[in-house]
Amino acid sequence: MALHIVAGIVQGVFMLLNIEKVQKSYPGGRPVLRDVSLTLDHGQTLALTGESGSGKSTLLNLAAALDSFDGGEITLDGTALSTLDDRGRAALRRQSVSLVFQQFNLIPSLTVAQNLSFHARLANREDTEWTAQLAERLGLSDLLARYPENLSGGQQQRVAIGRAMAPRPKLLLADEPTGNLDETASATVLDLMLSLVAEAGTALLLVTHSLDIAARLDRRAHLTGGHIA
Repeated sequence: MALHIVAGIVQGVFMLLNIEKVQKSYPGGRPVLRDVSLTLDHGQTLALTGESGSGKSTLLNLAAALDSFDGGEITLDGTALSTLDDRGRAALRRQSVSLVFQQFNLIPSLTVAQNLSFHARLANREDTEWTAQLAERLGLSDLLARYPENLSGGQQQRVAIGRAMAPRPKLLLADEPTGNLDETASATVLDLMLSLVAEAGTALLLVTHSLDIAARLDRRAHLTGGHIA
């Protein structure tokens, strides 16, 4: 019997993320995304590459329900984002999505331990045993009482990854997560991230300029001229 694929559903099973003919323009009308289509299955990893200004971060923000699109549809975890208001999008992010940014975005007034558990607490999904495992796996167990300002860049990024993985998200979105790190720290952070998403069954959509990093993920999509090549 033939498979029927409709709105991101295969034989009744939802793709985790289905981006279908999405359009987005900057203020003033200049288009940045033109009929972009992309899918991501549960537990799959995908690298999104492209030149600076090609719309990679814009697409990531749309997938995270952080911004609205002008046309097309994005379906995340079975929910069409166009049907949600701001409150609905925030609730979906808390339950299904975590983000890791290049700038770390840790909360400076919170300790490492408090930063690690922050997102999980917001989602009412705190698991102290899992958070402790994350701290150990990420080499943070001896740093839990420190504040972000007392950490190296690599350590801060590991805290950001732990914070993102603490609620066991279905989808992890990472925007150039190793862009501010040296080569050694970058390799360490990437190894840890890929290991953790594989263990948790989390899907990963990672924006990167590095073809070496992209080659380590399951799939690669290249964004150019507002289209997926």
